Amino acid sequence: MKIGNKIRELRVMKGLTQEELADRSELSKGFISQVERDLTSPSISTLVDILQCLGTDLKEFFSDSEDTQVVFRTADYFEKDDAELKNHIEWIIPNAQKNIMEPILLVIDENGSTYPDNPHEGEEFGYVLSGSIEIHIGNKVYKAKKNESFYFTPKYQHYITSKQGAKLLWVSSPPSF
Repeated sequence: MKIGNKIRELRVMKGLTQEELADRSELSKGFISQVERDLTSPSISTLVDILQCLGTDLKEFFSDSEDTQVVFRTADYFEKDDAELKNHIEWIIPNAQKNIMEPILLVIDENGSTYPDNPHEGEEFGYVLSGSIEIHIGNKVYKAKKNESFYFTPKYQHYITSKQGAKLLWVSSPPSF
């Protein structure tokens, strides 16, 4: 089984050099390089040590689960009209009732991006009020525009950019701003 590329991606997402990972896992830089190029395979205990330094474990590393949805469009929303209470509810994140968050209003000018936020425990949610944005999570980029929302758990460094400017509601739990 080839695992080198996945280890390299995790290392880069954590912002570590091969040497830093080697130091943390008490291995040589050359060994890490060989593992990442699938020229050698680590023992199970060595792999556990490497993964621990990368903030994951065997179960998560070998999970075949598909990527979790990050951006939600109008078609994903769930709506309910309550004639008795005379109200209309739109859930813009499916199953959001289990999430605990703190909202902020974020305005990005056309020249800027938000500051990078390091991985942390919790949840991130946003709703684009105007404009369009790119959500950078690790080495992946997701696009969202006006009236679309996003949700993710911040396991990797993340930030938001906008080429034309945007206004969005950003919710973070626990607050990290």
